[in-house]
Amino acid sequence: MTNKLTALLLTAATLFAADAISIQLAHNSPRERRTKATLEQVIASNDLSKYTFTHEVVIEERAMNHAFPVLTLNARFADAPDELLSSYVHEQLHWYLREHDGQQRAAINELRRMYPDAPVGLPQAAESAYSTYGHLVDCYLEIEALRHLIGPDRTLTAIRNKGNYTWIYDTIFRDEPKIAEVVD
Repeated sequence: MTNKLTALLLTAATLFAADAISIQLAHNSPRERRTKATLEQVIASNDLSKYTFTHEVVIEERAMNHAFPVLTLNARFADAPDELLSSYVHEQLHWYLREHDGQQRAAINELRRMYPDAPVGLPQAAESAYSTYGHLVDCYLEIEALRHLIGPDRTLTAIRNKGNYTWIYDTIFRDEPKIAEVVD
């Protein structure tokens, strides 16, 4: 009986360790430490297993959020858990979409036809036309995930407070059924 219990505990510990998120700080600044603490609380408070595709995160105060090569979050939302959750899920979804490149490309081609004059550049859109169309997919999935995790009202507030990709998010909210059809 003891050997079975030990084996079960080791298996559980291994599975837990495999699901653990490693959060590193780029500069160990006070704001990075606060962001890490907030992210740890957000991760502990939500079942993010459906939205976790990489287990390595770096908090870097002066960086732009990005997914590759390592998921990196800036420290802007150190004191805003919903917005930090939104940013974290957004970057995780880039990893998911990379694993589904063919489907993403097909969706981007359809979205190009639907929105031939999509803007490029912050704060309205992404850094290139291709990235703007790709973000219509990523941001749609982000909104769906957030609604599941924190509900529709908090999702809308978090998205509005982020301040970037304004055209992308506004387009998704305005044309959600059409975009859902493409993404689904």
